[in-house]
Amino acid sequence: MPKTSPIRVRSVWISDVHLGFKGCQADKLLDFLHSVETDYLFLVGDIIDFWSIRKSPYWPQSHTNVIRSILGKAKHNTKVIYVPGNHDEQMRDCVGHVFGNLEIHQDYVHTTADGKKLLIMHGDEFDVIVKHSRLLANLGSWAYEKLLSLNHVVNRFRNLFNMSYWSLAAFLKHKVKNAVSYIGSFEEALAQFAQERGVDGVVCGHIHHAEIRDIDGVLYCNDGDWVESCTAMFEHPNGELEMVYWTAQQDQLDLALENQPQVVRETTDQDERRAA
Repeated sequence: MPKTSPIRVRSVWISDVHLGFKGCQADKLLDFLHSVETDYLFLVGDIIDFWSIRKSPYWPQSHTNVIRSILGKAKHNTKVIYVPGNHDEQMRDCVGHVFGNLEIHQDYVHTTADGKKLLIMHGDEFDVIVKHSRLLANLGSWAYEKLLSLNHVVNRFRNLFNMSYWSLAAFLKHKVKNAVSYIGSFEEALAQFAQERGVDGVVCGHIHHAEIRDIDGVLYCNDGDWVESCTAMFEHPNGELEMVYWTAQQDQLDLALENQPQVVRETTDQDERRAA
């Protein structure tokens, strides 16, 4: 089947890849990176999971290939902005450094094609558990890893019946009342901080919950992760923002369309949301 043209966008945001962690879906991320051409690539933290590597070293070839693909884009005129998170906080020692087309920042303000100023940060600064208790954070990370292992068992069973990928971890996280409350508080805190910084919106990661929504006049964007949801965010040439669910897109491929990417969208167009 003929190779399709890459998706051409102005900006791409990804975060929470967790290279070095067994739950990382590196092959799907590679497919995504090979399918997209962009002027700006924002790495919004937890790209490499040093916590997991220290505990149980794991680094297959596919994880190296992700790094090579990102560096390849930087070599071919994509500006790569790396904003480290808590799992790759060692990279914060390199904040301010520029390596060719790759820059490392504590946070970064990006201006979209239609003039919106977006503050880009990982978001762990607003996570009380991470900030004040590393022991609890590590315990939560261990529990999350076990839940993801169960996730793989569930999806192997679903594959037997040709059922699409489903995240047990995400389902439980979004159904538990305290988790839902935490996500809401996190989002509101980030939006308030963005408002204090005088920008139009914020783009973050950290909580593995993809979302684009308005919070009291501030655009809140979370680009999700590449462990559970395999999500990224696009900025199109006109400045429109779009959430891309890459696994869902792959599940919906139709051979008659010759692998033309189809994406599940969340846009900043409120009228379009109401119509949906």
